Amino acid sequence: MGILIIEDEKKIANLIKWKLEANNYTVESSFDGEEGFSKALTESFRLIILDLLLPKKDGLSIITELRTKNIATPILVLSTKNTVEDIVAGLEAGADDFLTKPFSFAELLARIQALLRRSRQERGANIRFADLRLDPVKRRAWREDREINLTTKEYSILDFFVRNPNQVLSRSVIVEEVWENKDLIKFTNIVDVYINYLRKKIDRGTNRKLIHTVRRSGYILKESESQYH
Repeated sequence: MGILIIEDEKKIANLIKWKLEANNYTVESSFDGEEGFSKALTESFRLIILDLLLPKKDGLSIITELRTKNIATPILVLSTKNTVEDIVAGLEAGADDFLTKPFSFAELLARIQALLRRSRQERGANIRFADLRLDPVKRRAWREDREINLTTKEYSILDFFVRNPNQVLSRSVIVEEVWENKDLIKFTNIVDVYINYLRKKIDRGTNRKLIHTVRRSGYILKESESQYH
C-alpha cells in the first residue's frame, strides 16, 4: 500500500515521486485520468495525489466515481485551479484536501502526513449518538436503519460532531479539525454550507433534529432542541 500520483505533467509527477521515495514512501504514477482511475479502483493505496486537469478523464470525475463506489482512500488534490469555487467543488466531490500549484514540497509532505495520520486515527469500532451510527473504517453513516449518502467532507464533519456530542463547536474549531487548507476557506461560509447539507441528509424522514445552531457561537449535536434551533 503506497501513494498513487495521478498527474499528466511528467516532470512534476516524477519530482514528487522522487522526493516521496526519499522520505521512505512507496509511490506509483499515472499520467492520464483513465489509467489513474483504474489503478485507484482496483489497487489498494494509502493516499491519492490527484491533478484536476487530466487527459482522458478529469480529476473531479475520478473523485466522484471513486466515492460513489465507496473507495475511501484519502485524496489530496494538486491543481492550478485555485478559486474558492474550484476548491469547494473538489471538496464537495469527495476530496480530503486541496493544494494549489505552485507549491512547496515541505507543505505537500506535511499535508500528506496529516491525511495519513487522520486516516489511521479514524479506524476503529462503530461510534454512535442517539440513532446515528458511523463506521470509521468504511466511512459510512446510518440513521436508524437508513444509510446516509455522505461525501468525504460531510462524513468528516459528522464524525467530529459524534465524537464531541453535547458540546458547542465553533466554526473555527470545525475548520481546524476537518480542513487541512485552512487559510483558503477561513473567510468563507463553507462550514455553514456543509452543515446545511448534513442537516438535510441526516434529518430526512424524521422530525427529530440533531445538529442545532447556537447563536453567535456555532453548532451542537444534541438530542433535545431546548434553546437551540
